[in-house]
Amino acid sequence: MSKKRNFSTEEKLSILKESSEEGVTITLKKHGIYPATYYGWKKKFEEMGEEGLAHGVTPKQLKEIRRLEKENELLKKLLAEKELEVHLQDEMLKKKYAWAKKKN
Repeated sequence: MSKKRNFSTEEKLSILKESSEEGVTITLKKHGIYPATYYGWKKKFEEMGEEGLAHGVTPKQLKEIRRLEKENELLKKLLAEKELEVHLQDEMLKKKYAWAKKKN
């Protein structure tokens, strides 16, 4: 099993430049990089320039993650409230019809 390698921003830029000059497949094989990694770097570079290569997550992705976390928290609260409501309704029904069980 190979060890995961972390590339510096400069190395990523060099690889992106090299791939445009020598071809993507050759460059990826030379450096042992998966195509998904390369295309991820390329997309970040196109969106944000060098700054995009320095970060694991783009600001746009971070904003979306935060939005989804807030939405998830709200949904958890709504679910908990609904479960509590159902539980209370069950308890009320048990008390309301407790006399029916006693007659049997």
